[in-house]
Amino acid sequence: MFVSAASTPRSDRPRIQARAEATILHADLDSFYASVEQRDDPRLRGKPVIVGSGVVLAASYEAKAFGVRTPMNASQARRLCPHAIAVPARMSAYAESSAAVFEIFRDTTPIVEGISIDEAFLDVGGLRRIAGEPVDIAATLRTTVRERVGLPISVGIARTKFLAKVASAVAKPDGLRVVPPDGEIDFLHPLPVERLWGVGEVTARILHQYGITRIGQLADLGERSLQDMVGLAAARHLSALSWARDPRRVEVGRRRRSIGAQRALGRRYRPPDEIEAYLHGLTDRLGQRLRAANRRCRTVVLRIRFDDFTRATRSHTLAEATDHTDTILHAARSLLTEVTPLIHERGLTLIGLGLTNLDDSDAVQLPLPFAARPTDTLDTTLDDLRRRFGSTAVTRAALLDRGVGASVPLLPD
Repeated sequence: MFVSAASTPRSDRPRIQARAEATILHADLDSFYASVEQRDDPRLRGKPVIVGSGVVLAASYEAKAFGVRTPMNASQARRLCPHAIAVPARMSAYAESSAAVFEIFRDTTPIVEGISIDEAFLDVGGLRRIAGEPVDIAATLRTTVRERVGLPISVGIARTKFLAKVASAVAKPDGLRVVPPDGEIDFLHPLPVERLWGVGEVTARILHQYGITRIGQLADLGERSLQDMVGLAAARHLSALSWARDPRRVEVGRRRRSIGAQRALGRRYRPPDEIEAYLHGLTDRLGQRLRAANRRCRTVVLRIRFDDFTRATRSHTLAEATDHTDTILHAARSLLTEVTPLIHERGLTLIGLGLTNLDDSDAVQLPLPFAARPTDTLDTTLDDLRRRFGSTAVTRAALLDRGVGASVPLLPD
């Protein structure tokens, strides 16, 4: 929980005990999917590369130089960069590369907190005698990733996780940035407010309406004034970050509280049965992941992006935590029904499904033999068949001609 920045006079504010030195690393692979494609195909190196067909899943820095961004529509990306080379996503290759990089992370320090497929926090405090200064450790890490995995990686170093992450973003592409303790405010305050965690498109638009474009302006505004713009909770959070206050530690072995996947659909019209088929596919995959990890979820979240790039989010919290595909699908279909009129009006370019409020299953109940349960539903039978024959051997009839496509991580908006 963040400490209020302006609810008490500055001299009376409680001080968070921060570490004295910058020993937290944030390591982030550069344009991960596109970099893997350029590594594996020498013909793509140095050229603008777009990963994905209907929607841009990733873009190389050569493509980004022309304004190509994710999740841009492919036709728009083509207009910005006509000579870009589009390649299909290869999720298995990205997963393999990620595993290799995380092995290097764990060889660097035992304190590693992965936050996505291509980035992690590393705590290197206490390693000075055996590995050198944090900046030397980071330099070695970058060299090792380049030599062993063949990918560029940017690293930020600071006293806090937030500043380390901002530093790695500023260091991109393929760079290293250290934020010394006595230079934190000078580094942070000139940056745009969009660098703050929690400032997305909506919050940024609100702040810009009040003339607040830089973090320093937000910090000087104070928490009480900020509350009138973004609310109490967001004001506390953003005010604390604007003064570089972030007491969170790098956590090892922390299990995620949510999982998700999304499917980019392009701008072509999709009939309702096709949209529902994609929803089925996402539900099936997430259900398999839940059971494989021995987790259960309480909340189902549907995220939609329309043809005009506006978004809609709907969620439903279940009465009990579950890993049952049919229960999750029922909730997801109800949420889809809520936004169907909006889809008819605005079109659909992306559908995403998230499962949140995850808990460990207290006990694993072994399924009864198939023949012993004649009243099983179709979805329960599907789960059973997949346990017996594998997830790729059994699928829904609705997906036979469509597949579920490339399922990518569902990141925060």
